[in-house]
Amino acid sequence: MAKIKVLIVDDSAFMRRVISEIVSADADMIVETARNGQDALLKIERFQPDVVTLDVEMPVMDGLETLKRIKKNTKIPVLMLSSITKQGAEKTFQALYLGAVDFITKPEPSDGQRLIDKSQEIINKIKIAAGNKIKVSDFKTASPPLKPVSFSKTSHMFYGGNHGVLKKLIIIGVSTGGPKALYEILPEFPENLDAGILIVQHMPAGFTKSLANNLNKFVAIEVKEAEDGEEIKNGCAYIAPGDFHMHVSYRQKGNERILCVKLNDGPRRDNLRPSVNEMFESVARQWKGKLVAAILTGMGNDGTESLPILKEGGATVIAEDQSTCIVYGMPKAAVESGHVDTVVPLNKVVKEILKNL
Repeated sequence: MAKIKVLIVDDSAFMRRVISEIVSADADMIVETARNGQDALLKIERFQPDVVTLDVEMPVMDGLETLKRIKKNTKIPVLMLSSITKQGAEKTFQALYLGAVDFITKPEPSDGQRLIDKSQEIINKIKIAAGNKIKVSDFKTASPPLKPVSFSKTSHMFYGGNHGVLKKLIIIGVSTGGPKALYEILPEFPENLDAGILIVQHMPAGFTKSLANNLNKFVAIEVKEAEDGEEIKNGCAYIAPGDFHMHVSYRQKGNERILCVKLNDGPRRDNLRPSVNEMFESVARQWKGKLVAAILTGMGNDGTESLPILKEGGATVIAEDQSTCIVYGMPKAAVESGHVDTVVPLNKVVKEILKNL
């Protein structure tokens, strides 16, 4: 079997060395390096890599400009390496929209041990990208380019476009490939959606707010990072903050009992926080209205363990079809559990959700 050729692009000689050592230690891979975007474009022609890891911040030619040129001329999957900062998060989501398949957060160069601790994540994501080369390269072109919504959402009386009482709920679990999947499906929900949406996307702390803010520019519903204690409203999607589980609970508001977000930083579940299982189970125990759950692309099996209790409560469960998953892990586990009602490609997920509400 041919080895995976990986081009590592970073302006830090230290980072190039550490990442090269991590990747080279895997017998399935061979490595070349580049010190900036301009150097990377020359190396791509000669080395013909299967995957590129690309630093966001670089001199001469930065990561975003390099990514644009790579995507314009090749079908090579690109993984972004991003600093854990607000600016790093913003540029990372620009990169994901431009066609990067995923990202890896990196510590400061002085903290090499933390990067070494990420060895398995780096190896896994490179292999996923290499194994899904055609699917990854075609993902962005599956739908027309997004355009910012033309109306002002701030004119709404409150978050959410529909002022009615919450009677329907949509819950979504997603991981690797998730930001791109959310960019694909959330614009399909109508502004007057008579349901709330709760989303768990596996992502580090500091990135979920940027994800929500970026998505909110392109969709008719409201998208925001969930806040502890806030009311869940129609026409609004709430994304669990990185490093917090998202539960739900009721509280009294005048003569009504309203459903609210309840965040907690309790123990990780299957090494995950937020956890899809945690959110699904909390909703299943608390929520009494109409419920549709969707499990989308992602590594592992998060969400599957909670499906029996969802089904007992009458929920409809949808899984993304393998044909559109960047990683067919979470949906596969769900389907194999026997608790999934419908399996559809990504471009039919929203239609299926709305049909079952």
